[in-house]
Amino acid sequence: MHRAQRTATLATLAAAALLSCAGLAHAQKGETVKIAWIDPLSGLMGPVGQNQVKSFQFFAEKFNKTNPAGVKFEIVPIDNKLSPAESLNALKSAIDQGVRYVTQGNGSGVALALVDAINKHNERNPGKEILFLNHSAVDPDLTNSKCSYWHFRMDADTSMKMEAITTFLKDQSDVKKVFLLNQNYAHGHQVAKYAKELLARKRPDIQIVGEDLHPIAQVRDFAPYVAKIKASGADTVITGNWGSDLALLIKAANESGFNGKFYTYYAGVTGTPTAIGASGAGRVYQVAYNHNSMGGQMGKWSDEFKAKFNDDFYTGSVIHIYSALGDAMAKAKSTDPLKVAAALEGLKFKSFNGDVEMRKTDHQLQQPLYISVWQKVDAKHTYSPENTGYTFAEVKTYEPYVSSTPTSCQMKRP
Repeated sequence: MHRAQRTATLATLAAAALLSCAGLAHAQKGETVKIAWIDPLSGLMGPVGQNQVKSFQFFAEKFNKTNPAGVKFEIVPIDNKLSPAESLNALKSAIDQGVRYVTQGNGSGVALALVDAINKHNERNPGKEILFLNHSAVDPDLTNSKCSYWHFRMDADTSMKMEAITTFLKDQSDVKKVFLLNQNYAHGHQVAKYAKELLARKRPDIQIVGEDLHPIAQVRDFAPYVAKIKASGADTVITGNWGSDLALLIKAANESGFNGKFYTYYAGVTGTPTAIGASGAGRVYQVAYNHNSMGGQMGKWSDEFKAKFNDDFYTGSVIHIYSALGDAMAKAKSTDPLKVAAALEGLKFKSFNGDVEMRKTDHQLQQPLYISVWQKVDAKHTYSPENTGYTFAEVKTYEPYVSSTPTSCQMKRP
């Protein structure tokens, strides 16, 4: 073969190889996209994790039929026992299995550890990048000082939710003395910090009469904490507690006869509706991007989830994740995390709570937030979590521009 012919043949082969590689990066119809779910399945927070695995699997089934990229989502659940160290082992195990997408949300300490490890992995392994889809870890640092190109948050962060709570409290003249009780880790510290800052600005007349932090997922009796709250003369408690730490706190408050109000982030989560019971009616408020009385498609999905699992669906960010991934993979014509990340930046899509946008500057989803209050079910509010006969009914909606908070993120892009 002449040199010219050989060169032409090699060039043709190289071009064919490149084309076949490019073809691999395209989202193939029916291609399986594995998502490693790294959260607790054991210990006091195990019931929350078990509910969320069911949620991810339930909606994978739904979105596998409808996502515009035509891919099939598959969840790989790994128990991290709520530990950052265990989570890093879980991440390594997922990478060894060839998984390129990771989701986590229970505990911002875990999220911060995962972001750090994923940043390092992606730097050292070009072409094998991992993308982190954060469903519920809400420490604002994750989209500010610790922001990462590889991290996308689908929940509203602590500061956004406190912006909504304090905007609502501005008009609640019966709230005069507030006690801050939170879990002793990143999110709990931020709840207290933003509550103090924002109340000082919007309701300087409100007194912070006490503040306490407790170990996360370790306290089994909150009576001593409730005794402090009562002794302080507080008429209102603001807490970012979740899981057993909120259920047991409200149970202890009810048992002690404390009749003040609770402003919470996670009162709809496993075990808490039952703990609130009848005595919490009109006293327990929740800030979230969803609520029990949304109706429409969300109402149908909630009913179907309950019929299937005898459990309540509450992690709406699961829907955001599948909606965003399907749209981004279709837009990128690829399941490659590097290309999908680029397509996710600035992505606007319709979700169950309206029009939402993945802000490009820091990868924080901008979305409406709702304040809802615990009340008896009625003709308008029919869904009852944990079959309590009560529900969370919306009292105020805040459009994304109200609860949006600025970012200091200086993102390094690949």
